[in-house]
This record gives sequence, C-alpha cells and structure tokens, in this order.
Amino acid sequence: MSFDENVDSLRERLRAVETQLSERNQHVARLEKAIREMEQRVKEASESQQPAADLSEMEEALKRMVVRVSMILQAGKCMFMVYDQNTDELFAEKPAQGLDDEQIKTHRVKLDGTLSGECFRNNKPTILYDAETDERAQKEGLAALGIKNGVCVPLEVIKRDEETNKVLDSKVIGVLHVFNKRYGNIFMDEDVQLLERLARNTAAIINTAETYRQVVKEKDELVGTIQSLTMGLVMVNKAGRIIQMNNSAMRALGITKGDLLGGRTYDQIIKDERLQEVFRNALGSEGEVSEEVSLPDPETPELARVFQVQTAPVGTESGESIGTAAILNDITEIKNVDKMKTAFVSTVSHELRTPLTSIKGFISTLLQDTDGFYDNETRLEFYNIIDTECDRLRRLIDDLLNVSRIEAGNAVSMNIGEVDVPDMVKKVITIQNGSTYKKPNHTIVADLSPDIPAPVQADQDKLEQIFHNLVGNALKYSPKGGQVTVHGRMMSPEVVQFGISDQGMGIPAEHLAKMGERFHRVDNRDTREIGGTGIGLFLVKAFVEQHGGKMWIESEVGKGSTFFFSLPVTHSDEPVEGGSLASKVAG
Repeated sequence: MSFDENVDSLRERLRAVETQLSERNQHVARLEKAIREMEQRVKEASESQQPAADLSEMEEALKRMVVRVSMILQAGKCMFMVYDQNTDELFAEKPAQGLDDEQIKTHRVKLDGTLSGECFRNNKPTILYDAETDERAQKEGLAALGIKNGVCVPLEVIKRDEETNKVLDSKVIGVLHVFNKRYGNIFMDEDVQLLERLARNTAAIINTAETYRQVVKEKDELVGTIQSLTMGLVMVNKAGRIIQMNNSAMRALGITKGDLLGGRTYDQIIKDERLQEVFRNALGSEGEVSEEVSLPDPETPELARVFQVQTAPVGTESGESIGTAAILNDITEIKNVDKMKTAFVSTVSHELRTPLTSIKGFISTLLQDTDGFYDNETRLEFYNIIDTECDRLRRLIDDLLNVSRIEAGNAVSMNIGEVDVPDMVKKVITIQNGSTYKKPNHTIVADLSPDIPAPVQADQDKLEQIFHNLVGNALKYSPKGGQVTVHGRMMSPEVVQFGISDQGMGIPAEHLAKMGERFHRVDNRDTREIGGTGIGLFLVKAFVEQHGGKMWIESEVGKGSTFFFSLPVTHSDEPVEGGSLASKVAG
C-alpha cells in the first residue's frame, strides 16, 4: 500500500471516529438536557411543596437514562448501586439494563474487598478487565450475573454556590456500572472519562429518585401508623381544610372517605357544634385545647360516647404553623366506671350502715337494761340478731377485700381438696331457706345428675360461696316468689356444669355481656328497691375462672334467668394461666 493510500485510509478512519464521537456527544447532550429538565421539575415541585412526579414516572426517566448510558458506552449491561448506611452495604436498584429484576433485587455487597466497594470508598473509577479472574469481582459474584468486563465510577452529588460555582459540599451516594463491551472489545480510559461525565450529571437525579422513594416509604409507614391508631386523629390546615383523618376518627364521627373529597373544611364535614368550636379555638389561638365532647354512637345513635379531644399546633421545622392536629380518645368506659364506682361507694356505705345500725341498736338496748327488763330468752334473741349481723358485716368486708386483691392482680389463695357436691348443695339450700330474701312462696330444689362424681376437686369455701351468691341472687331478684333450681350435669368426663335458675325479673339483653364486671349492676326501679353492692357476681366469675372454669348467663326479661358455670372435676397443683383450661371447660 502506497503512502497516499495510507493517508487516505487514516483520514477515512479519522472521519469515522469523529462521526462516532459526534453521535456520542449528541447522546450526552440529550441526556444532560433530560436530566436538567427533571432537576428543574424537582426544584419547582420542592418550592411549591407538590410532588414532582409519581414514582413510576421517575423510574421511567431513570430507565431512559440507563438505556442511553448503555448505548453511548456500547455496553451490554448497566446498573447503579446505592449506599445503605444502616447495613454499610451497596445494593443494586431498579431500573437496570441487561439484568432481570431478581438479579437486581438480590445483588447487595459489602464494601470490603469488592469492586463496587473499592470504587465507592476511594471515590475513584476502576476498570474490570476479567470478571472471572479479578478477586474483587469474584467476591462480588459478578461472573454469576453474566458479566465479563466493565467500568465502575462513583456517583457523587456536588452542591455548588449558585453565584461563584464554588463547591460547598459533596457526597458519594453510590456507584454506576457498565458491563460487557460490545463486539468483544474492552473498556478503555476514554470510556471511563465519558462514564464519569455521565455519572456527574446523573448522580443528582438518582439521588432525587432515591430520596423520593424514601419519602414515599416513610409516608406510607406514617399513614399506616396513623390508620392503625385506636384513637381518632384529625389534622386541619390553617385554611380549615381537613388534610388527614384516620379510620378511628371517621368511625367516631360517622364519616366516610367520600365525605373527605373535594378539599372541604372541617365545619362542612363535622356536624357536632362543640367539636367545631374546639377546632375554631385551636386554629385561632394556635395553642393546645382540651375538651370533653359527647358524640352519638354510630351503631346506636340513641346512645352517646364521650371523647377527650386534645389539640396541638402542627408546624414546619422552621416553626411556621401549618394547622392543628386533634386526638379523639374514647373515654366512655372510663366515665362509666367512674359512675359505677360512685354508685358502688354509695351502695357499700348503705350496706355497711344497715348491719352496724342493727348491731348498735341492740347493744345500746342491752346496755341500757340495767333493771333486767329483758328476760334471758329475749336477750338470747338479741344476741342471735347481733351475731347474724356481724356475720353479714364480715362477709361484706371479706368480699370487698377479695375484690381489692383481684383488682390489684393478686390471686386469691386456693385450698384445693375433695368436695362432696350433693352434700354442699344440700347445705347451701338449707341455709338459703333461712335467708331474709326468701319469701313464703319461694321454693329451692336441687336437680343433680347422679353421674356427677361425689368427690370433685375444688376449693370448698369458694365453691360454697359461688353457690350461696348465685342462689341468694336468684331469691333476691325474684321478689314475687317462684322456684329456684340448682341443677348439675356432666358436660364431658372431665367437666361438670352447674346452673342456678329462677323465675324472677330477668336481665335486659344489653346488660348480659357486662354481668360479672366490676361494679356493674342493672340499674332500674326494681333493682334499686332490692339493693346490693354488685360485687357478688364479680366474685363468682373470678372464683369460677380461678378454678379453670367459665361462667355464662341465659335470661329473658319477665321470665327469669339461669346462671351457668362449668368446672373441671380434677384440679392440677399448677396455677391456671390464661384461658387454656377455661377454653377446655367451655367446651
């Protein structure tokens, strides 16, 4: 080949290289333009406090960026990796070119001894010539991803002064990879310089996308936390528009998600005037407001539920107020317990005063009888009345002490032994036949199945108190008389069931689920005339459950009630925990 021919050939190759370089520069320019547009959108969105784009739109922009980088560098594969501060690792993130989702999802590497880690830590690019022999690539498992060679450059976010262009801050957020140079070629220094240039322009958008992902994740977690709160949460901005309301608040206020659409204000959605006043005061003073508000129960509108409403101002990090948040805490049960406690104290005071008045009266009478006016028979009658009232007083005090122990979480001691149930029931009936609540037209009968074992393992005193309380209640709450039946049968070879039935006034359906709760009594004209502390059934339920059993009630107003309880016929020495045995007893 002549010299002229060589010159022509070199000129032809130079023109081809210049054409190729021009095409690459055009690709780079288009990519830089796209990045600048995205950065401008992010900036504008940040200033207007509106989301820049949804996550899928950002991922599409990143996908186009990855494809163009692969095209410009003539690479078969391209991916970027982001640093995780929590684990001190680099992890691959979508989108990528030439790698499937599972490969991206599972590619996570330590910094020590890996190609990606070395590039990240040193903030310097590196060329991979052979993935099968390079120890750094082996430790990272690159060959398993079908990678032969590649280039890795750091992704550095640089913050500059807008006027002087001086670097104010810089941070390496990850690395950018291209792999497998096409046509069997290898990557050269020129490829490194080109990829560094692309990386500088793409680091900011990758950082923005990762920040956006993190913000979306944290927002979802926050929304999930807010929605799971049992207390109601309502957030209102300064213009009065509701910007957040969780499910608990919507249930309490009887509001649906559709009611919140359209940017409506709190006074258009919340109908309760007192609650509207709470928000007006909170927004007007920009301080904390605390009020108790009664709202209709959504399930039973004729009933009201009481909420403690506590507001607090919501502001930005700079201290600028953006609205107020209100917590709605349902304190209906607390209020009910307080009412029951007040009624309980009043009732107990009366129950204590009655025997004390009787005791005081008879003792005073006897002390004043200095002339022997009363004969021995009359005095003995007085002593018997005093003794009976002292026993009544002792039982009431014992009940109060047992309630106190149970409420404090201290188990009442159990003394398990063999109990002859038929004999105990007979004794209880004999004693209750002498009760002041027994009317002449009352009859108490036992109906016990013969297959109930004579020795049942239980605490005799507590089992006897269970029967006494239930039979006493049956007499007390059937003031017009009728039959009281103590019946028992075997539910299974291990479990015995007892029931005490009466033909009394019965229990309203809405009270059945609460019978046996502390301080709970059916409060109506008939029950107020009868009196009582309301702790007897509480102790019955506690003693039954302490035996590993269960109590339940069937009742119909005007026809009577049956109080059932079940017990195991044998009792282990170990304390009963939770509902394991109780669930077995319940069948």
